[in-house]
Amino acid sequence: MTSVKQLATQGALWTIVGYGGSQILRFLGNLILTRLLFPELFGLMGIVNIFIVGLHLFSDVGIGVNIIQNKRGDDPDFYNTAWTIQVIRGFGLWLACLVIAFPVSQVYGQTSLVWLIPVVGLTTVFSGFNSTSLSTLERHMNLRKQVMFEMGSGMLGFLSMLIWAFLSPTIWALVAGGLIASITKMLWSHHLLPGIKNRFLWDEKIVREIFSVGQWVFMSTGLMFIAEQTDRLMLGAMFPLGLFGIYQIALTLSDVPRQMVQALAGKVMFPAMTKVIDRPKDVVIKKFLDSRCLLLVPISLAVSFLVGFGDIFMQVLYDERYSTEAWMLPILALGLWPRMLANTSEPYLFSIGKFQYTAYGNALRLLSTVVGILIGFHYFQVVGAISAVALNDIFYYLAVTSGLFKEGLNSLPQDIIFTVMLLAVILAMLAIRDSLGWGLPI
Repeated sequence: MTSVKQLATQGALWTIVGYGGSQILRFLGNLILTRLLFPELFGLMGIVNIFIVGLHLFSDVGIGVNIIQNKRGDDPDFYNTAWTIQVIRGFGLWLACLVIAFPVSQVYGQTSLVWLIPVVGLTTVFSGFNSTSLSTLERHMNLRKQVMFEMGSGMLGFLSMLIWAFLSPTIWALVAGGLIASITKMLWSHHLLPGIKNRFLWDEKIVREIFSVGQWVFMSTGLMFIAEQTDRLMLGAMFPLGLFGIYQIALTLSDVPRQMVQALAGKVMFPAMTKVIDRPKDVVIKKFLDSRCLLLVPISLAVSFLVGFGDIFMQVLYDERYSTEAWMLPILALGLWPRMLANTSEPYLFSIGKFQYTAYGNALRLLSTVVGILIGFHYFQVVGAISAVALNDIFYYLAVTSGLFKEGLNSLPQDIIFTVMLLAVILAMLAIRDSLGWGLPI
């Protein structure tokens, strides 16, 4: 347990460093790009990414999850078979991009999507050839190399994007940055762990083993895409392209704490749980809840800041083209809190192979998003639609929490304590705003 704790601590520190560094780089790049490019270009690229990400998630059979969780994860036959599936999937995804490009361009009335989706979709082929070393590093919580890898390739992509945007402020700047980052990752990944040399291999028994776990991962990630992207699909058609681009930026900023939670939960908590899950259940649960508590403290403070001062933050950083809709950020940030509570609990379910509860949660999120946006936009226009998006994570939280309870872990008392703390800090921030004459954030 001590060695696992040390690995988890080191992994958490490197994850924070890596995520923090990448977000700072992304944030600075975004600030510069918003001054070089028009909001419509971000809206257009947002539509492209919806479908690229969707194809990824709709075909996810849990390659990385299997390598991390399976006892044979370090067996060359196992990870080479997994890599072969990954390569085939990458080419399949690009062919799907070719198929959907024209219909999508007709739906959104943007002819440029006919070539944008296939070109951006080339990233699926490049990522298919990524080495399984990335999953092996996560399996053993050796995250220093992975962090340097992610930051290095990300920095090269962003620099390419910024230089291109400065010389030619067109959509190609956003496209080129993503392609260069993907190619860099593909090549660099095969030099992370010299002992791992991926080659094509097809073992029927291993394939069946991968898909036995992957079926629930496939269902969960597929539903997750629909649940997470339905707002973009619907609002991309309901909102003017410029307003949709601003929504994308507000959503990205509000999502920063949740992405941090997901990084720590997936790269540290999940691998750590797989190493100790065979120990006495009461010991494992106590350790898990203690670790979760340490994570929820800073995350609740980050959410409180975005709710209390997110609108001012956005108004200061962006020009008037983007800051007029700054009220979106506090609403979206507050709405993500139930999701972060669930994300910090999921590693326990994943470590025992119970992926179905997140699938149920995503199905409920999907239903609530569709119904909520339609009703909210009908009665309250933009404000109603944004509020509906903010409320959909409540249903995801309920599904995951009920699953935890069935599997012997009751996180509800801890959730209540931190939610009360979150609301208290937000009220304190609102009082500070009022005393300064800044009004309400929403």
